[in-house]
This record gives sequence, C-alpha cells and structure tokens, in this order.
Amino acid sequence: MGSNAAIPVTETTASGRPRARAGGAGRRWRAAALGLVVPVAAAVGWELAVVAGLSDGRLVPPPSRIAETFTELAATGELARHTAATSLRVAAGFGIGALAGTLFGALAGYSTLARTLVDPTLQALRAIPSIAWVPLFILWLGIFEASKVALIAVGVFFPVYLGVLGAIAAVDRKIVEVGRIFRLSGPAMVRRILLPAVLPSYVVALRAGLGLGWMFVVAAEFMGAGEGLGYLLVDGQQLGKPAQIVAAIVAFAILGKTTDWLLVAATAPFLRWQDVVAQQEPT
Repeated sequence: MGSNAAIPVTETTASGRPRARAGGAGRRWRAAALGLVVPVAAAVGWELAVVAGLSDGRLVPPPSRIAETFTELAATGELARHTAATSLRVAAGFGIGALAGTLFGALAGYSTLARTLVDPTLQALRAIPSIAWVPLFILWLGIFEASKVALIAVGVFFPVYLGVLGAIAAVDRKIVEVGRIFRLSGPAMVRRILLPAVLPSYVVALRAGLGLGWMFVVAAEFMGAGEGLGYLLVDGQQLGKPAQIVAAIVAFAILGKTTDWLLVAATAPFLRWQDVVAQQEPT
C-alpha cells in the first residue's frame, strides 16, 4: 500500500490511444510458448503412458515412434517431396478460391441486385459435401492436378465469400453517411470507409478459407495422387503403418498452423489501427 510500482502506467499517443509498450517481441514469444503447453503436455503424457505399459502404443504410436518415422521420411527425401506437393496444391487452390470468393462476396455485398441473383445459388452449392464434387471434377478435369486444385478452391471459396459478404453488409450506415456528407467519391469511399470496416472480418474469412484448404487437400489427394501428405495417409492405411498416418496428420497440423501464422503476420500491418481486447497479453 503506497507503492507506485504496483500501479500500471499506460502511455498514450497524441490522439489519446494507448501507445504500444516495449517488449512486444517478448510477449509474442511468451504467447507462442504458452501455445505449446497443451500439445507438449499431451505428447509427454502419452509417451509416459506407453513407457509405463498402460498402452502398447500400436494403434496410437507414442511421440518417440512418430519422431523416428519423421526421421526416416526425411532421410529418404519423401517428407520434403510430399510436403512440397501438398503445399503447392494448397497455395494454388487458396489463391484461386480466395480471389473468386473476394470478388463474388464484394459484388454481392455491394449490390442488392447481385446478392438477390447470386447468393441463393451459392448458398445451395455451399451445402454440397466436398466429397460429392470429386467424381464430377474427375470427369471434367481428369485425375491430375487440375481437379485437385479445383476441389481445394471450392473449399476456400465459400468462407471467403461469406466473410466478405457479411462484412460489407454489416458496415455501419452512419459511417457511410459521414462519407457522403464529406462528398467522398466512389473510390475514396471504398478506400477510406469500406476497406477499414471490412478488413478485420476479411482476414478472419481468409484464415477460415485457408484452414478449409488444408482439409480439402486431403480429399483432393485421395483422388489417385502419387505424392502428397494425403498419399502418405492412404499408404499408411494400406500398409498398416499407424506411425506414418499420425506423422502425416502432425505434418498437416504444423503446416496449417505455420501458414495461418504467416497470414496473420502478413496482414497485421494493415490492422495496427485497431484498439481491441485481443491485443492484450494473455492472463
């Protein structure tokens, strides 16, 4: 009582907003370390359970056996080859699906007529299971890369489309009216009013689309792929190699989290103006 050291002091900028405190890199590293607590604890716990004889680890291999599988796949070059094939498919499908979803979502969100014409059909198509597209894409595009990329693009398209459509439709009418009062032109209205209002939701939509892209690539690689992490899953199932199956699943998890982090890092500079609760340190 009486010690000023216990009172947090927040610096503010000239506009009155809190100034970012030093040590941001340290906070990010601490957050990353905290994010590893649950998977590392689960891995250690399962390893100890197998060592203690509580499980034979045959169907669910312990982390040490999965690490051995990773080492073997890396030594033969298979891990790099399959990872590169899957990553290229996801990159191509994500690019096509995100671009199409952005364009259609922006059109449907900006124009009531376009939304009335296009949205019901797209909502009906969104309800179709991903696996139902497989035979159709094989008939249209063959069994090679085009059909796989198309399936991934379909998975990415719908969350991006819905995110953009919903974000534009939810823009506060008062903000738009302020832009009209200041007689902003169409491009200026988009740049100064709509984009800042839509961008946070758009980033979330891109992250959701990217996650579905990694899910859809598994179905895509079940379509007769000769390489890719999905091929490793099928190969592990056919040859009775649970360690290979789990290793492929772990690889998917690592790649998915890494690309999600890269997307968040790439878009963070465009969202620095936000002053939201999510920017606080974990407690």
